[in-house]
Amino acid sequence: MNSRKINYSIVIVLFVSIFSFQTNAQSAAVEQLHQLYIKTINTGDLGNLNTLYADDVSIRNSDGSMVAGLKNVKEQYKATFDNGDYNITLKTIEEQAMNEDHMFASGSFVFTKIDEPQMVQKGTFVNTLKNVNGHWKIYKSYRYPETNNNSSIIDGLYKAFAAGDIPTVLAGMDPEIVWNEAEGNAYADGNPYVGPEAVLKGVFERVGAEHEYFKLEDIKLHEMSNNQVLATLRYDAKVKETGKTYNVQAAHLWTLKNGKVSAFQQYVDTKKLNEAMSK
Repeated sequence: MNSRKINYSIVIVLFVSIFSFQTNAQSAAVEQLHQLYIKTINTGDLGNLNTLYADDVSIRNSDGSMVAGLKNVKEQYKATFDNGDYNITLKTIEEQAMNEDHMFASGSFVFTKIDEPQMVQKGTFVNTLKNVNGHWKIYKSYRYPETNNNSSIIDGLYKAFAAGDIPTVLAGMDPEIVWNEAEGNAYADGNPYVGPEAVLKGVFERVGAEHEYFKLEDIKLHEMSNNQVLATLRYDAKVKETGKTYNVQAAHLWTLKNGKVSAFQQYVDTKKLNEAMSK
């Protein structure tokens, strides 16, 4: 009887030891993958993607779009790296083995574009890893952005502007807002406009009076650090006095404080604006 108990104990110890070894090995594999991923983002080295991802990988990006297959994943990363320089920090929160060939790894990330225009995106990820010929690779990756209400506030202001609801736009501004039009823009003559009333009189009313129509199109919002939101968009407009139209690329940098816009900076092709307004 005692011999059986001893044998059972040995079996249990061996099982626990083997499980612990496998768990530690998987944990080390996750850390190795994460460090390689950080190196890949920080250096823009596409060559690491073969080691990071399985051939049949699928990724849900932070914006909700999906990409499947290693070839398409490589194309997505190339397009990203061609657009600028980046770095990333990762924090592993949880690892869970499903079996000897699959496991989950989740955590958080801070993804930063370090050249202009700068951008910071924070969020969480959930990865399924697959053992491919003895090497752990990312099989499925789901990325979710950290949400706050800054983008939704700015989105609401754009929608109100499009509907002609200027009182709502003004109500979204801090009483001491500092508003700057792009240098070279005709409306920059009053920079900086301080307070909603100054913005109304110096910018909104002049734009409305001098244009047959003035539309904001293709608006895309990008969460940034320090309570800022970058909007990339286009102006589609027609000047009353000259009859000329223009369609130009623009960017707006919004800064928020306590849910209100405290600062605004416009960037736009002022040459095209001035050409349209000149007889």
